[in-house]
Amino acid sequence: MARPLRVALIAGEHSGDNLGAGFIEALRRLEPEARFVGVAGPRMVEAGCERWEDADSLAVMGLFEVLRHLPRLLRLKRRLVTRLLAEPPDVFVGIDAPEFNLSIAPVLHAAGIPTVQYVSPQVWAWREGRVKRMARMLDLVLCLLPFEAEFYRTHRLRAEFVGHPLADRLPLQPDRNTARRELGLPEEATVVALLPGSRRGEYERLSADLAGAAAWLAGQRRGLVFAAPMASEGARKCFAAALEREAPGVDCLLVNGQAARVMSAADVVVTASGTATLETLLCKRPMVVVYRLGAATAWALRRLRLVKSTFFSQPNLLAGSALVPELFQEAVSAESVGREVLRWLDSPDAVADLEQVFLGIHQTLRRGASERAAEAVLALLRDRGG
Repeated sequence: MARPLRVALIAGEHSGDNLGAGFIEALRRLEPEARFVGVAGPRMVEAGCERWEDADSLAVMGLFEVLRHLPRLLRLKRRLVTRLLAEPPDVFVGIDAPEFNLSIAPVLHAAGIPTVQYVSPQVWAWREGRVKRMARMLDLVLCLLPFEAEFYRTHRLRAEFVGHPLADRLPLQPDRNTARRELGLPEEATVVALLPGSRRGEYERLSADLAGAAAWLAGQRRGLVFAAPMASEGARKCFAAALEREAPGVDCLLVNGQAARVMSAADVVVTASGTATLETLLCKRPMVVVYRLGAATAWALRRLRLVKSTFFSQPNLLAGSALVPELFQEAVSAESVGREVLRWLDSPDAVADLEQVFLGIHQTLRRGASERAAEAVLALLRDRGG
């Protein structure tokens, strides 16, 4: 009797944990006896993954910011590689966290272990030269965005557009009134959602600006209601302190998690760049996207011209045009954010048009992503004779 399929996973932070959990559940429906091991968050553990390390250990961003974590990350890499080579899985799936996963994939690939990257790094936007190296170390890339698969195929790297699990999970038509009732928000109020990010570097750099924007907006327009979903206790403490410092007297409902519910309840969302911008799109809400990096990283990106893409938010990347305002680095301030929020609040026709564009993108991304990802991995193993 053949032994059960054994899958090694390395997922980075909250979004990777969600993707990994959906993948595990979908693959287990096709291979009920499959076993899963690796770097996992709580949702993946709940889905049945044996956790060797916690996914939060990879929640590091920025070119230079990672340096102080490098010794710890190198030790983690050595431990994982040693264990994976000693107990070879049938397939390795790196989920997001490309800098870490693409440093492990070559070793496993050389050892004959099929290697998959679930979530493409933005090689089409910056450091495009990485794709040649990826083609030598990966057997398959599972892409969340439609244009990515064709990009890889032109570089002779097997890739499949699977869609995005968020698009499968979130309804095509969000229910604003229900979301407000569930959060205890007034149904007739004008609600602004504030999302300073889930990673420590994000919320530490953005909390003051977003809190300041709440204070600026409160001074410009009476009756605004503010709500902020917090990704972790650390984010909550940081943002609460920023509110007390930058926006004394301004009420802001802090919610544990429930980002999609808060987005659905909002009239406008102010959010850190990343998966939250896609989630806001899927909730059909106008947004202001903010992005701050460490000063050294921002300088290097500009000076070395590492970024090729015009945009950094997912709505604008998907549309290929400036659907929503993006504020980067020194352009982020309480007033600049506040003015963009007021522009949306004063432009109902533009909001209605945006909602229709977002609906079309949602329909494109809604493809049963977890199931497609699982099927693509099994097809890869079949083609390799596994």
